[in-house]
Amino acid sequence: MKTRFLIFTKIPANAMAIFPFILLRDKYQKTDKILVNHERIHLRQQLELLIIPFYLLYLINYLINLVRYRNHHRAYFNIVFEREAYACDQNLDYLKKRKFFSWLKYIRTS
Repeated sequence: MKTRFLIFTKIPANAMAIFPFILLRDKYQKTDKILVNHERIHLRQQLELLIIPFYLLYLINYLINLVRYRNHHRAYFNIVFEREAYACDQNLDYLKKRKFFSWLKYIRTS
């Protein structure tokens, strides 16, 4: 799948994946291979969960983490989808070998 980029200088994050686009703060981020790979991992997660359920699970996971950690950054970095993306974003071949629902491996039970 060809990646489609949109530039939004005022997005509330460095970058965001909103299927089927990757939103970036500036056009130069297109060359950041790790950032783009991270967002492509999110696009794959969105596809396998049929998009809307991904966003619901993402939000629920964030809210549970916010109650658990009482800290936005800890809550965000412990979202199961972010855990997979951050763990694998430096492996530029990850999406070629990634199995369906690989994010399940990143669920913490403690």
